[in-house]
Parts: sequence; structure tokens; C-alpha cells
Amino acid sequence: MPKLRSCAFGPLLAILLVPAAQAQVTIDVSKITCEQFLQSKVANPRTIGVWLSGFYAGKRNTTVVDTQSFERSADKVARYCETNKNVGLMQAVETVLGAGK
Repeated sequence: MPKLRSCAFGPLLAILLVPAAQAQVTIDVSKITCEQFLQSKVANPRTIGVWLSGFYAGKRNTTVVDTQSFERSADKVARYCETNKNVGLMQAVETVLGAGK
């Protein structure tokens, strides 16, 4: 009987603890600096780049993703950020790629 109880209790405990272990993290992208972006201090730079691409695509009301253009744009922004580390990332994107892009 004790084995049966522990077999039933283990999965129940796991179900209850999983949500507690998965903390939600939110990021205000408008506050990320170039330095934080380049040094992966906030999140993976690729993840942030993809989010920014989607954000600006939404502003342009387009659903098209040009992967080659995305890579070129990401490289341009990274190069700009290397010499402008205190600039906000979104400001860097708008400076390098133009407003609304």
C-alpha cells in the first residue's frame, strides 16, 4: 500500500510543481541598449531580432518575410551597435534601416 501511495503522489507532485518552475519573463524591447543586445544580456540576439522584424513588419502591415533581407539588416544593425553601444536598440534599427522598417 505505501508503494501505491508514493506512485500516485509522485506524478501529482510533479504536476503541481511544473507551473511554479516556469517563471514568466517579459522584456521591454524599447529599453534594450545596443550593448545589451550584442552581449546577449537580455535574451538571445536572434530572438530579439526576429521579434523586431515582426514588430516592424506589423507596422508596415506586411506578412512577407525575406530571410536574406533579414540577415543583411541584422548584420547592419549589429555593426552600428558595435560603435554605438549606449544607443537604444530600436533607435539603432530605425537609424540604420529607416523609420517603420
